[in-house]
Amino acid sequence: MDQTRTAPALPRPLFVYALLYGGMTVLAGVLGFKQIALPLGFTTLAVESGILAFLMLVAISSTIAQLYGKAAANRLVLWGFAPLGLSVLLIQLVLAFPPSPQMPAENLAAFETVLSQTGRIMIAGPIAYGVSLFLNVWLFERLRGSGDGGGFWMMLRGGFASAVSQAVDTLIFITVAFYGQFDIVPLLIGQAIAKVVLSFVFVPLIIWVLVSLAGDGRRALI
Repeated sequence: MDQTRTAPALPRPLFVYALLYGGMTVLAGVLGFKQIALPLGFTTLAVESGILAFLMLVAISSTIAQLYGKAAANRLVLWGFAPLGLSVLLIQLVLAFPPSPQMPAENLAAFETVLSQTGRIMIAGPIAYGVSLFLNVWLFERLRGSGDGGGFWMMLRGGFASAVSQAVDTLIFITVAFYGQFDIVPLLIGQAIAKVVLSFVFVPLIIWVLVSLAGDGRRALI
């Protein structure tokens, strides 16, 4: 009996973008501990830097929807819970282990500051991720219409879907994570405005680049 098996064929762009997507789900939470100032012409936006990775998630999911359809994009978002959940479990495992005596105290303090999260934040993250990313795919495809929806229209609906989904993400995350601890309204307004602006500035261009890179090879198999 022939014991050889052929690996299932998978479109190369889908494979590559799925790898990038999984990495961004893990990276977004770590980057969020640094606040950055982004100069945007007339003003400067103060945002948590995790938004940069999250905008990549939004752009990649929209790109997959454009190239392979809504169902494929939704599966990508759903499977994104796997690296997200596994990273949380591994972080908690590492934090539970006693540190090496040779590790400098300041390094240990910095490590625990960055990776230790409250229970509410750990709950808020996955909820906001799931709702906002599924909403993004739904809006992006809803606006496609009956045609291909490519070109400038693809970029415009990508920016709009990202802006709405990121506003919802901000509302869910900040409310679940911090409601009752302090006045969250200023934080909600500031972060929502920043994410909406960044969605229109960066996401359309990222989608266009990713779709262009796939090009005629979107059906090429690995």
